[in-house]
Amino acid sequence: MKLSHLAAVDAGATISNKGHDDIEIVGLTADSRMAAPGYLFVALTGSKADGAHYVADALARGAAAIVASRDAVVDAGQASLIRVDDPRLFLARAAARFHGRQPDTMVAVTGTAGKTSVASFTRQIWAHAGHSAAMIGTTGVVAPGRQSYGSLTTPDPVALHRLLGELADEGVTHAAMEASSHGLDQRRLDGVRLAAGAFTNLGRDHMDYHPTVDDYLGAKLRLFDTLLDEGAPAIVFADDVYSDRVIAAARAVRLDVRTVGRHGTYLTVKRVEHHRQHQKAEVHHDGTIFEIDLPLAGDFQLSNALTAAGLAMSTGVAAETAMVALARLQGASGRLELVGTTSSGAPAYVDYAHKPDALANVLASVRPFTTGRIVVVFGCGGDRDRGKRAIMGEIATRLADVVIVTDDNPRSEEPAAIRGEIMAAAPGAREIADRGEAIDTAVAMLATGDTLIVAGKGHEEGQTIGDQTLPFSDHEQVRTALAAYGR
Repeated sequence: MKLSHLAAVDAGATISNKGHDDIEIVGLTADSRMAAPGYLFVALTGSKADGAHYVADALARGAAAIVASRDAVVDAGQASLIRVDDPRLFLARAAARFHGRQPDTMVAVTGTAGKTSVASFTRQIWAHAGHSAAMIGTTGVVAPGRQSYGSLTTPDPVALHRLLGELADEGVTHAAMEASSHGLDQRRLDGVRLAAGAFTNLGRDHMDYHPTVDDYLGAKLRLFDTLLDEGAPAIVFADDVYSDRVIAAARAVRLDVRTVGRHGTYLTVKRVEHHRQHQKAEVHHDGTIFEIDLPLAGDFQLSNALTAAGLAMSTGVAAETAMVALARLQGASGRLELVGTTSSGAPAYVDYAHKPDALANVLASVRPFTTGRIVVVFGCGGDRDRGKRAIMGEIATRLADVVIVTDDNPRSEEPAAIRGEIMAAAPGAREIADRGEAIDTAVAMLATGDTLIVAGKGHEEGQTIGDQTLPFSDHEQVRTALAAYGR
């Protein structure tokens, strides 16, 4: 693709060495180590590094052109240099133009918790309706013929648009993706042509990145006030404390707001019966009453399912089809996932809850059908929001009967210090550093009527200690412990 064609994604871009603007660009990157002959290198400023410092490296590897902010100090030599106001926005739009194709119907979901489940459920509802559908998120990519694990909730723009092009070429017509606050703030979705967006909830998270909760919410709101076109459907879970602010922001830019939940007007929950492995609900839509039997436990899963149904219905799926599909949903990996039971019937769940609201939700969701004790095993990650550690310790001891504090992903921090910050707010909790030993201990103590929640890592298959990620799966550890101690 000609450089001039890529540069045109930003009407205000200025190009030096303009005699080179007809050169052929064969790839884009924001990582100088990935630069190659014919590549366009975009110098981004991050929290830890300034891309301008890596221009020389990109040029040495063959980069044909450079993109930088207007005030960046850059020596591009004889290569074309494109100056723009927002290099991140340029990269997203250029990646979309370079890779071209996307699935015809794209939706995105944002919020603190539930994004993975909503994206997964939306894909499943679309598939039930006969569409070739995909999801992109924390657990990776799921599409017809492919299932791959991923590490980022929202991939970088180059990887994202390469993937969208591949999915479109494979015949995928519908795709649901997670929109993280980092991804929205860093413009990773700005080149995606979205048909609809959704909001789940807002709790404490990423306070190591966002200065305040309002700043965190503002990043989430970019999905609605910036990325969706006027008139596009905005599906909002209506029962969260921040729902009214999201609704107001969406209406301010004239989106078609469709609320779901007990206070929702598009999909309204009137009655719920909770059972150990499923729940029955009465849902009203446009004068019709639907009786659904959702094969997933937890009130939050009903919220996620209705948000997904709202997205699917807003992109062409008939209400009757969507409601039937809800009875066939499979939970996303590591989201209140039943791994097994003891011989006495005590269930052991793995859940990704690694933030305060998510931990509170999952513990509260199993209380109605737990006649004995709720046992929880959890920890907190290193190099992340330290303020949530004491909050999660308090939540665990208040909502569970037995609390075991262990290591999560300590990363570069001292694991004992992380555990100590949790334990300071968790009177009566037991501290077991080794995560495998902690899970074994929890399973061994389960009795009839008890419920075990192993929280924090969910679908992850590794534990990051220092600069190494060692193989570790909560699922496998729970299965091994059940075989040994499940009685």
